[in-house]
Amino acid sequence: MTGNQPTTSTRHTPGTQPMGRTCPFSPPEGYRTLREEDPITPVTFPDGAKGWVVSRYADVRTVLADPRFGANRRRVRPGDAADAPLAPPPPGMFIMMDGPEHTRFRRLLTGQFTVRRMQKLAPAVEQIVAEQLEAMAGAEGPVDLLQAFALPIPSLVICELLGVPYEDRAEFQENSSMVLRLEASRDEVMQAQAAMNEYIRQLAVAKWAHPTDDILSGLVQSEQLTDEELAGVGSLLLLAGHETTANMIALGTMCLLGNPEQLAALRSDSALMDGAVEELLRYLTIIQYGLRRVALEDVELDGHRIEAGATVLASLSSGNRDATQFPDRPDALDLHRPYRTHLAFGHGVHQCIGQQLARVEMKAALSALFDRFPTLRLAVPADQVPMRDDMLIYGVHELPVTW
Repeated sequence: MTGNQPTTSTRHTPGTQPMGRTCPFSPPEGYRTLREEDPITPVTFPDGAKGWVVSRYADVRTVLADPRFGANRRRVRPGDAADAPLAPPPPGMFIMMDGPEHTRFRRLLTGQFTVRRMQKLAPAVEQIVAEQLEAMAGAEGPVDLLQAFALPIPSLVICELLGVPYEDRAEFQENSSMVLRLEASRDEVMQAQAAMNEYIRQLAVAKWAHPTDDILSGLVQSEQLTDEELAGVGSLLLLAGHETTANMIALGTMCLLGNPEQLAALRSDSALMDGAVEELLRYLTIIQYGLRRVALEDVELDGHRIEAGATVLASLSSGNRDATQFPDRPDALDLHRPYRTHLAFGHGVHQCIGQQLARVEMKAALSALFDRFPTLRLAVPADQVPMRDDMLIYGVHELPVTW
């Protein structure tokens, strides 16, 4: 299978957010029309709310960097109109905060995720990868690459960094999956989030009595966060630290298997790996429904008046296919593509704090996987792989492979 093979046929309805994919590796086709004809467009979202979709690379960056667009979009009550007041973000949920509050949390965490520290982690990550490959090699018959390889790697790493017992992974993985499920009810999401927060809160109590060399112990000892803030930060890092990278590893593997010429180039030249990781991040962009912002005041955006309170969806996946930023076949996977800044990790002050860790994990995982299993292939037809269209973070629900 190639990256251009359609899986479904979906027509975009004008005035709505593009949703259905025609290719498992590409954003909905409707975004191409929006970029070319109406890049800042008013829409009705699937939940019935009205707002705007921004689809061009430059405009997405503008929205994400402009402090007049706030990250918190929680209304006082679900379903409230755009002019209703915003509710405070949950404690510790700094990705939904702006200004001084966001800066306070970000400063506490930035030192924990520096490029230097993540590079020092590389040998430990490579050891984890090697151990997972050894276990995978001992399995009989086809294996699910997601469960056997892609998910354990970032889960083990983030557990080690945070100081979370890996044997508790079933509980936090189930709850994080519920939080990200599009069809989950508000009560289900709140219950799952509360369970994750309570788990971190109890763990933090233990860290206070017996601190170790991990991020959670460091946050406890800093005494700069309330119990509720600590629980919120910890559960957010735990969720983001394994869900995103696991799906990038699995989906990236599927994508490379579906682009054999690109995979052959990567296998013949290991120096391509750094660029390959960036190209996969750009091409796949697993934050599939973009980042939502709220206009904190009336904003003029390229001739469009966006009123205070309006929701604006900045489409990362569409921006990453914009020919003005990626002029040479932006809809193709090209591991030789000269590096140009992409939007896979967002942009501005809310740009993903764990992006360097994700790069280290992806590079280690993909390099070793294809070295260990040179005949790796899908164990089912590509159109039978269950995709995560129903989740905020895109990827696969499972990836049966053999070799």
